[in-house]
Amino acid sequence: MSFRNFAAPWWFLLLVVVALIVVGYVAVQRARRKRTMRFTNLALLERVMPNRQGWVRHVPAVILVIALMLLTTAMAGPTAEQRVPRNRATVMLVIDVSLSMEAEDVAPTRLRAAQDAAKDFVTGLTPGINLGLISFAGTATVLVSPTTDREGVANAIENLRLAESTATGEAIFAALQAIDGFAQVISGVEGAPPARIVLMTDGKQTIPTDDPDDPRGAFTAARAAAEAEVPVSTISFGTETGEVTIDGDTQPVPVDDASMREIARLSGGEFHKAATANQLRGVYDTLGEQIGYETKEADASRPWLMLGTLAVLTAAGSALLIGQRLP
Repeated sequence: MSFRNFAAPWWFLLLVVVALIVVGYVAVQRARRKRTMRFTNLALLERVMPNRQGWVRHVPAVILVIALMLLTTAMAGPTAEQRVPRNRATVMLVIDVSLSMEAEDVAPTRLRAAQDAAKDFVTGLTPGINLGLISFAGTATVLVSPTTDREGVANAIENLRLAESTATGEAIFAALQAIDGFAQVISGVEGAPPARIVLMTDGKQTIPTDDPDDPRGAFTAARAAAEAEVPVSTISFGTETGEVTIDGDTQPVPVDDASMREIARLSGGEFHKAATANQLRGVYDTLGEQIGYETKEADASRPWLMLGTLAVLTAAGSALLIGQRLP
């Protein structure tokens, strides 16, 4: 631990005082020894002086010095990186409900697996985070505005219903709008809370066009997210062999990993691939750890204070036991 890890390192100047105490103690012991050697009647000295205990008599003093060093370190305010829950953040969970989510390449269906995994994510997320929910197909709908109420989000996930088309860009823009609106309500002196979008989809954008660089397209929305400093964590869910039957016509619905990877890159987020229900749960677990917790420099003086206090008590106890007096 370097001096950069102490909040008030100037308290270490007290160690100079501790060093002076050690020097004074040594000086006093040497002076006492000289006075003893001047006492020529050694037989009488043995009768009037208590039994000498050798090095053991110095134990209380040594422990006391150690205690002073530990307490000085505690006063210097040592800090350490600690993983702490986020209590001020906004997360928008954006779930694709296009007809391709009816594919059964992920049992029982892509949608059902997505619902189960998303609900686990919601219930396991750090309580202090404000979580919102958006579903999208041909349009994007804010089902739940950012809130700490997990039950409402879980119920909304359970009631997701399929619809036609895939408007990925509109979904990201809707999430950004929800985040901005919520930030204006709760922003204080600390500014807007940090935010993130978690986008789970299985196919290519089809609305308003299949061009993700369209003004309302997915890539354009991802760039807008980057400007707003809201990273998009994408989950590409499904396999290359997915199929759905629409009006008696079987259509392939392969997953679109490339687009999801690019959205994550453009927005400054992370790309995740999930081809099975278990993999999806694993992705959500990873995101829960990333989003729900952060690493901060936190106060770490408590262990030093506890050890210093115990050392003081030990010094006092050993002094009474060995010399029948306090040091």
